[in-house]
Amino acid sequence: MIGYLRGKIIEVGDTALIDVAGVGYEINASSHTLSDMEGLLGKDIIVWVHTHVREDALQLFGFHDKIEKNLFLSLLKVNGVGPKMALSILSGGRPAQIQEMIENGNAKGLSSLPKVGKKTAEQIILTLKGKLVSAEDGTPAKKAKSESHTQITSALLNLGYKSQNVDQFVATLPLDISLEEGVRKGFQTLSGNLS
Repeated sequence: MIGYLRGKIIEVGDTALIDVAGVGYEINASSHTLSDMEGLLGKDIIVWVHTHVREDALQLFGFHDKIEKNLFLSLLKVNGVGPKMALSILSGGRPAQIQEMIENGNAKGLSSLPKVGKKTAEQIILTLKGKLVSAEDGTPAKKAKSESHTQITSALLNLGYKSQNVDQFVATLPLDISLEEGVRKGFQTLSGNLS
């Protein structure tokens, strides 16, 4: 099994091609990881890898960091979710956003992700809620909501923004953001999403 690759990014398209000591490895990755890699063309990087072996194929799935890889592996434990679907889900949002939706039981938010229907969203929550591993060292995910996140959520909801949009937006904010900064960014991001 390949755990990670260290090499030079040669090409990025639907997949990434990484040269490791003269051997080109084709890596399947989320749109976020591919986008990050695009800015690093020709540079040396480390890509965390999951090796998926089937009778007819050997595929490498690559991740920007261990947090994304751990979420991918967790998604594979869900009945009906294979590697391609897990990658589509990761392409629909950053790991912190997806983890928060799972921990909050937000089936509506999850079903807005690519290739996820209502039943799959419910299955993901049923299988993974409270069991996610997010940190690099493999410790369980904490409910990542600081006091300022709670205040920002409350302020934006009181201003009439939709709950689902507010939750998705707040999940992307740093934990130490101030209330004023969070609400200001909320105005910019969520305008047009009033209920």
